[in-house]
Amino acid sequence: MYTRRNFLQTSLAGTIGISLTGKIQNENLSSVQAGDYPVVISTWEHGLKANEAAWKILSEGGRALDAVEQGVRVTEADPEVNSVGYGGYPDSSGHVTLDAAIMDEKDNAGSVAYLSDIMHPVSVARMVMERTPHVMLAGKGALKFALSQGFKKENLLTAEARKAWLEWKKTQKSHPVGKKDHDTIGMVAIDAAGNLSGACTTSGISFKMPGRVGDSPIIGAGLYVDNEVGAATATGQGELIMKVVGSFLVVELMRKGLSPEDACREAVMRINKKYSPPPDLQAGFIALAKNGKTGGFSLKSDFYYAVCRGGKNELIDAKYLR
Repeated sequence: MYTRRNFLQTSLAGTIGISLTGKIQNENLSSVQAGDYPVVISTWEHGLKANEAAWKILSEGGRALDAVEQGVRVTEADPEVNSVGYGGYPDSSGHVTLDAAIMDEKDNAGSVAYLSDIMHPVSVARMVMERTPHVMLAGKGALKFALSQGFKKENLLTAEARKAWLEWKKTQKSHPVGKKDHDTIGMVAIDAAGNLSGACTTSGISFKMPGRVGDSPIIGAGLYVDNEVGAATATGQGELIMKVVGSFLVVELMRKGLSPEDACREAVMRINKKYSPPPDLQAGFIALAKNGKTGGFSLKSDFYYAVCRGGKNELIDAKYLR
């Protein structure tokens, strides 16, 4: 089951020559041939701007790892996105806490969880990967490490996010989890050399319990890269995605021969079968195969993902289960 929606052309092309289609596409660019890359794919509408930054690096022959880091940094710094980075909605105590992960083509990975006061957790995650013997740092330890690497503390709670938190406190009702609370940007890319990398970053569920960590910084759940097969990343209710180790599952299904879209569909179907999520919860995946093919699938409607190849940046309305 899927829908087709019209999409107003945006002005993201900028100076690097990216062209945007005038409508959302339903197909997952199935006509691409093996080796048709570089390509970058990311979650949600804000993925278009993130793709633009990533494509600038990929189009100049840059490494996929640099592209995904710089791409999601755009979203981390955007105060209009209330589920990632600066402008992200706080936890129930009014504090903005961030999770992020990054993974390269050599199976190296780094992540941070429950990090506060740092604008770009994805870059801290990369430093965890490259400058420590660890994969994940959390909480005060992650902050201490970030400061030691030259990151500066910043107030990430915008006036809009604070206002939303104060309104929520009046009712003490959970913020609805859905299209406006999708909690993640995930991005995976393949560069001109045929190497894959991925990144994801989030401020998590709005008004979450202090200390809550979702799937995004968990390697294999929110993000996974296997340079022999492909890469995948997830979005939606992290508790559902963690229980099936979702992104790893998608990559393993591609290893068995499924297309990116079919692999994402199978992972969603497994979530639905095992946990029968209530209708307001979303879970979705995007995937990129080693040959450059892309796909995505979600539990319910209104999940979009952005794909850029050949300088053409498109927003795709994902097929969905229910």
